[in-house]
Amino acid sequence: MAKIVNSWDEWAPLKRTIVGRVRGTQVPAPEPSWEYPANNGGFPLGTWGMFPEEMTARAEEQQENFVKILEKRGIVVDRVVLHDVMLKPTPISTPDWTQQNMRGISCPRDVFIVVGNEIIETPNCIRSRWYEYLNLRPLFQDYFKQDPDFLWLSAPKPRLTEKSYQKNYFYNVFHKFDEQEMIRRTSENDYQLTEEEPLWDGADAARAGRDIFWNITSSVLNKSGLDWVTRHYAQKGIRIHPVHFNFGPKAWKPWHIDCEFTIVRPGLLITNPDGPIDKKTEELFRKNDWEIVEAARPVFEAKQDVSLIYNTEEGGYYGKQWLSMNTFSLGPNTICAEAHETAYCEQLDKMGIEVVPVPYQDVIPYGGALHCTTLDIYRESQLEDYFPNQ
Repeated sequence: MAKIVNSWDEWAPLKRTIVGRVRGTQVPAPEPSWEYPANNGGFPLGTWGMFPEEMTARAEEQQENFVKILEKRGIVVDRVVLHDVMLKPTPISTPDWTQQNMRGISCPRDVFIVVGNEIIETPNCIRSRWYEYLNLRPLFQDYFKQDPDFLWLSAPKPRLTEKSYQKNYFYNVFHKFDEQEMIRRTSENDYQLTEEEPLWDGADAARAGRDIFWNITSSVLNKSGLDWVTRHYAQKGIRIHPVHFNFGPKAWKPWHIDCEFTIVRPGLLITNPDGPIDKKTEELFRKNDWEIVEAARPVFEAKQDVSLIYNTEEGGYYGKQWLSMNTFSLGPNTICAEAHETAYCEQLDKMGIEVVPVPYQDVIPYGGALHCTTLDIYRESQLEDYFPNQ
């Protein structure tokens, strides 16, 4: 029988991956874990609905082009299978709550993580994503039938009651918290989640064999979530390293490591100069003879009125953003990068890396860029120790 699931790091030669779908993405109804205003796009806070069709058509074209690029390189691409509930705003519920619609399945890396031969469904903190796993269930059922070594499991499914969230967090960010309070919250990783239950996303992890670097400056992770992953992977001989990024008071909803911290290949780390890594993490890389390079600044001016990623109180995704760093490796010296981020592409090229430019700016509003919208299933890798000096 075939070996299908095997991925220990972020850079080994890629043979199989999942790519999400922008089709079915919606502006979610209000919920305590997140806000999704898109005032300029016709969705002021408190309203919800499907993304505009003309916008989705452009994004689909770019995503299909990305799939073709991968397939031309001999990579097997599996696509998520849209559940019917994604195709129109449909209420969903559990015994604890009702949510008026779902969010979308463009970014499978958020709700799943692959480490070695194991895939875990993550306990995501957003109610509109609670049933997102249904869109990948058919793929994983096939993997399970074909691959006798595949381990398929879920972290404890969260209840996501009101007890899991700090009340009125997003309102307080804009109307009550002063700069000193935001500095405190950023330094203590104190965002909208409580410690009621373990909550975490797969996209906060950067895998490097026996070491996984985990973004703790993340508003979709709590301390009990970090404790859960630390205990789980310790049983497999894998070390979890919490990484704190110094964003300062502007970080009111930071999330996911793949816009801050890119492990290109053994010996080379690229970081975000606007969010320096903590000294402990830097020292670990230095004493294992890794080179640390600051990423070139983004150059593309985003202007998206409807977006799941937003950077203003009114919603929308505007200006130069660090999703420039959100790349997807096809091998230790080959990286797919957003084609409009020319400065970063040139920087990678000068380091001897083959850059595969992928136009993806129309996909980003659907939740993320190249790394977010993929889930690497098989890389030619094994469990190795790249950080023997701990």
